[in-house]
Amino acid sequence: MKRPWTAGLLAFALAAGAVSSAAASGMSFIDHRVPEDTSGVWAVAKSPDFPAGLTAAAALGAFWEGGNNRLGKTLWQCLDADALSGVTTQALKLTFQRERPTQTSDPNKWFKGPHSQSFPSGDVSTVTSLVTPLILEYHDDHPAVYALAALPVFDMAARMKAHAHWQSDVLAGAAVGAISGYLVRKLKTPFILSIMPNGVAVGLRYRFR
Repeated sequence: MKRPWTAGLLAFALAAGAVSSAAASGMSFIDHRVPEDTSGVWAVAKSPDFPAGLTAAAALGAFWEGGNNRLGKTLWQCLDADALSGVTTQALKLTFQRERPTQTSDPNKWFKGPHSQSFPSGDVSTVTSLVTPLILEYHDDHPAVYALAALPVFDMAARMKAHAHWQSDVLAGAAVGAISGYLVRKLKTPFILSIMPNGVAVGLRYRFR
């Protein structure tokens, strides 16, 4: 169980590093401040409640369904992807140390210390990692599942409108999340589920019947 997880983590880290390096060196030309707006629907950009809420919803669904059916297993994969993208994104933030649009008007401020963590966007990475396994699992049977892609797109716009991230930050975050979601599906059993007590795989819904 640990060997495919380790291999997946290594492959993910390499892929995310390559994407991030490319973005850092070649995408700054697209970066600029957009008009700030955190009112109305964009108020979600003021806090991490949006990605945290999606993570909580995925966790509740995973525990409810368990890991013995299609939906339950996919939701556990969503949690794996969330964890993997979160660890990698934080490592990349500490590596690139880019200043946010709230800190500077110059998108080329890199390696400015551990308090500069604009690149890549962790919120966008989280949202993308959560929806990717669901899209990959159900796109053939239920094409409407592609509508879930609107969630990371919305979060990308919200984070830029809050001046929390540059354009290349959110694009790199989406790439990290998508790669994470793709790689965790290579595991025979979701990693987080595999370290849970055996009863968790059954699912709460079956215990209350």
